[in-house]
Amino acid sequence: MDRESIRRRFEDNHIRRVKLGAFDIDATLRGKYISVEKFWSAAESGLGFCDVIFGWDIGDVLYDNVKFTGWHTGYPDAHCRIDFGSYRLVPWEPGTAFFLLDFCDASGQPLAIAPRQVFQRVLDRAAERGYTAHFSAEYEFFIFRETAQTLRDKHFAALTPLTPGMFGYSVTRASANADLVLAIMEALAAFDVPLEGFHTETGPGVYEAAIAVEPGLAAADRAALFKVAVKEIAARHSLTPTFMAKWNVALPGSSGHLHQSLSRTGNLDNLFSTEAADGGMSELMRQYVAGLVTNMPELAAIFCPTINSYKRTVPGAWAPVNATWGVDNRTTAVRAIPSRKKSTRVELRLTGADINPYLAMAASLAAGLDGIERKLELPPPTVNAYSGDAPPLPRTLADATRLFRQSRVALEWLGEQFVDHYASTREWEVRQYEKAVTDWELARYFESV
Repeated sequence: MDRESIRRRFEDNHIRRVKLGAFDIDATLRGKYISVEKFWSAAESGLGFCDVIFGWDIGDVLYDNVKFTGWHTGYPDAHCRIDFGSYRLVPWEPGTAFFLLDFCDASGQPLAIAPRQVFQRVLDRAAERGYTAHFSAEYEFFIFRETAQTLRDKHFAALTPLTPGMFGYSVTRASANADLVLAIMEALAAFDVPLEGFHTETGPGVYEAAIAVEPGLAAADRAALFKVAVKEIAARHSLTPTFMAKWNVALPGSSGHLHQSLSRTGNLDNLFSTEAADGGMSELMRQYVAGLVTNMPELAAIFCPTINSYKRTVPGAWAPVNATWGVDNRTTAVRAIPSRKKSTRVELRLTGADINPYLAMAASLAAGLDGIERKLELPPPTVNAYSGDAPPLPRTLADATRLFRQSRVALEWLGEQFVDHYASTREWEVRQYEKAVTDWELARYFESV
């Protein structure tokens, strides 16, 4: 989309302000409103954005262990370019246009640690090999009759869900909240984040949304903006969703499954599909799945990026605990779905709703392409992934980060600078957790020791 097209859209939609933003390492959207006049100035030459967004954690606490920025650099502005192709109207904020920002380094090259640019770099390498990657995210999330204030007043305990009870795939539960459900679906469609499906899941106030498949960077944009949009729309109904991987020990976790396939660049034919033997899986698909299974343990720090992620990946909880695959098997980490030519795909089930979709898709694609390049052999499929001797996945963020730092596929495909920065942020996260005193510890040890 060029400047003249943007001008016409601004005029047609009576745009009075522009919202700009970029996603940080934890997939938090960091941005600002600017005037239309400022937008046109920035459209020509770009703009500065304080690089502290890559120098602090999810709670805005400054890292003490990253090289990119800090007190040693003075937290300067990083240069950003506005991606005209990311243009969207914000339907719940009339007169507001939205654009994503791309970060550049001092030489004008894509910033090596910025999540959107990390995914673009892997997509570019796929394109060099003649492949276009297609992705779709599928999120589960709980909704509460709480606001940011009541959550803190209640200390995130004794929360009131949108609806009580365990009602997976309940048409009546969704219909009872049709004002919210339809507002989300219609606003997302107008925001260019269309859904293929939306339904209740098992648990009080929990929903699952399947975002329509898209090629390349647009798929991650949609997946990242989906969570932002749902939070903003819910807030207008005095509600709060959570995309935590596991918010309550007694309830199911929240997944963020990633569906993926490959086509030839310039040709939409699905390269994973075949009419031959092998259960409808092409040799390319088998190698891609083998790459995912083989590389999964050392990429787990991206697929499961928080301390809480590892509370979801426990036996019998519809989340994988080892590096396995199966055909249409929901106990495995990778679910191969041979189907009609258009819909044959791979589903990565390890990822939770707390992922950074840019990084998770980048790591998935890198792992799969590594399998293709090395022509990896696919092991026999697993039937029950909670039994057997398949390679285990890391059980903690600390263990996952140690593997990630040494990962050949991460260093080769995601870049040394990114690997060092990301691993440092996860090590920081582990340190914050290790020094925290939890409610569980107080209840267990306060009187007893």
